[in-house]
Amino acid sequence: MFNIILLSSLTMKTISLIPSWAQHYEEFWESVKIRNAWFIKLRYSAVFMLVAFLTTTGLLFRISFTPVQFYAISSITLSIFLYNIVLARLQKNLKYSDEGFNPIHFSIVQMVLDLYVLCLLVYYSGGIESPLFLLFIFHMVIGSMILPRFVIYSSACLVILVFSGIVFAEYSGLIAHHSIAGFLKDPFYNNLSYITVILSVFAFVLIITVMLANEIANKLYKMEENLLDSLDKLRAVEIEKENYITGVVHEIKTPIAAVQSYLDLILGNYLGPISAKVEEKLKRTRSRSDEAIQMINNILKISRLKILDDLGKDELDIKRLVCSAHEKLKVQIESKEINFSMIDNRKNKRKILGDKFLLEIGFSNILSNAIKYVNKCGKVIISIADSLNSVEIKVCDNGVGIPSGESENIFQEFFRASNIKHKGYEGVGLGLTVVKQIITKHNGTITVQSPSSLASESHPGTCFTITLPTILTHS
Repeated sequence: MFNIILLSSLTMKTISLIPSWAQHYEEFWESVKIRNAWFIKLRYSAVFMLVAFLTTTGLLFRISFTPVQFYAISSITLSIFLYNIVLARLQKNLKYSDEGFNPIHFSIVQMVLDLYVLCLLVYYSGGIESPLFLLFIFHMVIGSMILPRFVIYSSACLVILVFSGIVFAEYSGLIAHHSIAGFLKDPFYNNLSYITVILSVFAFVLIITVMLANEIANKLYKMEENLLDSLDKLRAVEIEKENYITGVVHEIKTPIAAVQSYLDLILGNYLGPISAKVEEKLKRTRSRSDEAIQMINNILKISRLKILDDLGKDELDIKRLVCSAHEKLKVQIESKEINFSMIDNRKNKRKILGDKFLLEIGFSNILSNAIKYVNKCGKVIISIADSLNSVEIKVCDNGVGIPSGESENIFQEFFRASNIKHKGYEGVGLGLTVVKQIITKHNGTITVQSPSSLASESHPGTCFTITLPTILTHS
């Protein structure tokens, strides 16, 4: 067994246990962690099996153990149970890192311990006559799904050599043979032809099994590698596209800024006096051009968010954000004579941490949607309430609503509900997608319900619920 431990130690130092593509790939480490957990769960099953093996086989099959066998197998079973508890606790604190002790090294430690106790179990339960030696194959299959090819093939060869060494040592009389009384009518450990055939078949089956299992595991890892490469390429294309859009949109600002300069010259009476009616029209034009510049800046900000994950981290009052969105849309609310109200049911006025600009865009989009899809004199209610370590904002209306079965698609790009298509409602189906991205970036959630709490027979309405994590307010 010293050779197995030495091999594991040398392997950790001399070869790369981790594929280069997976060193910073969390999904790879997660898969290794899951497979390590298999070992731990199966080990508890093995303890249960061994206890049953010691306590019930005598009653069911009339076989018996010598005092040495009973003591040895009982001690091994207890040892497996104890070191499995230690391994289970150790696994929880493992870091996903290619430096230092990591889950791959943890897998090797598990295999070393298991192979050691399995050799002892096989020896004390009859050697070549023990059915437990088949567990070597099972153990190697799981190892093949975690460890690199060199390590698992080396382990398989060592298992064959160690097991063969035990069998031939018993045959030669170098070590005592511990047969289970009543299990076999005649002993086979001293039959050279039998043990040669069994060991040959065992070696063949073990190597082929390891080869197939490791090949399947390697193909799965290769698929993960290709998938990761594809995701990186898609990310690069997305960044290139966003950079292009950013460049084009930025150029649009230039002619608008030039128009604003001319308007400022006229409004400043640098080109002569103008009538009050013309001045009013020009001021409205100047105001709309400011809105256009602001929209362009919004697009640039969102593009920068996608490219750089540039997210502000300010302490914000959620009510002020909602009020800001309401103020921007006050004209539309008044023009449609909408019955608007905001209810703050919070007891703890905890703030949130986030990007003020993006969250204002998010709430403006949600409120703008509600205003757009309610009829004249409709209702829009915004309510704010405390939730567990978070704040919940609901925006409900009694508008056209969302048809049954379409709510799950409402946040997809360019999706528009079937009941608003070709009915004169402006939009291309991107607003809610942007809102979803903004809320997700802030570790929040957004859900939609239709009919809403304000529903009537002819106006089902919609209710959006946004949940954002809160922080403790500084005193």
